[in-house]
Amino acid sequence: MAERVRVGDRFVCYMVRMSRWIGVLEVQEGPFHDPSPLFYPENDPFVVRFRVKALSWLPVEESVPIQNDEVFSKLSFTRNVRPGGYWLGPLRRSLHKLERCDGDFLDSMLRNQSLAHRKYPFDSDHYETVLKRRIQRPEGSVTVSVPDDANADEDSESQPSTADRESIRIQARLCRIGEAMGLKIWLPVNDRSRVLEHWKPQAGVLLDRLPLNYDETTLDTIKRIDVLWLRGRMIRRAFEVEHSTAIYSGLLRMADLCALLPNINVALHIVAPENRRDKVFQEITRPVFSLLEHSPLSKRCTYIPYGSVQELAALEHLAHTTDSLIDEFVEYAE
Repeated sequence: MAERVRVGDRFVCYMVRMSRWIGVLEVQEGPFHDPSPLFYPENDPFVVRFRVKALSWLPVEESVPIQNDEVFSKLSFTRNVRPGGYWLGPLRRSLHKLERCDGDFLDSMLRNQSLAHRKYPFDSDHYETVLKRRIQRPEGSVTVSVPDDANADEDSESQPSTADRESIRIQARLCRIGEAMGLKIWLPVNDRSRVLEHWKPQAGVLLDRLPLNYDETTLDTIKRIDVLWLRGRMIRRAFEVEHSTAIYSGLLRMADLCALLPNINVALHIVAPENRRDKVFQEITRPVFSLLEHSPLSKRCTYIPYGSVQELAALEHLAHTTDSLIDEFVEYAE
């Protein structure tokens, strides 16, 4: 199909799963084969490429929904479709040749929109999911999700519980310990205001962005981990503070990280109250965690009780220690 495309032809660009028209590209050269990574850090599947010039290219909020009446009623493959009817046929694959009337209409409509700048509201959460949740594996591309724990329990009260408040204090202590050891700290954006009620970092200690070169799905997973300690551009340790009855949300986050970066060399820790020790060890040895591709999660992720964090925070001379001190306080599942 690519070999039938000629210089001067135009690509009308449609956003799948967002159902929006976003731009028109004119072919300058191609097709040619180029396996160098472009959309994925490695093993990019899109190796048949063209060089193009953008004739119109819209911001997402200005991209035009196909079901907008001014569009749906004009296209040859949608205008006679009854409500609930099927119209996706020409949009099921790339490089499908549009009818000339449809191409001319869309080209003109998108050029006019690039001047008019009309806004078409969209669900930003859905947009993030559509764009950032595909992982390339040897057997092909797969879709993944990165859930937000803040929405995990729809029945939770708006006011934080005693356990919630205690977990925030533990996060703050972990930040304080890492800062004392000369490390940079990362906190999830949603936790920052509450943690900063208990921890006042020196300038430059709390990072505004992660200095990491990973794909967006991996970065989104990493950004949600409760506390990260970094030295330079390297994560030294990752902590999930787990106080919920279920216990496993923190373990799932760590397992997600190991699945996305199987060769990552980062010390992973679940921090939970002493009365949850057995529950942590029970959950971490579940088959789903024990049968990860490279090694069981229990070999890579350790348990630290709340009391040990408090003991660490009370130690003098933390500035003269390294983060390896943590290893004296961790517990492994048997």
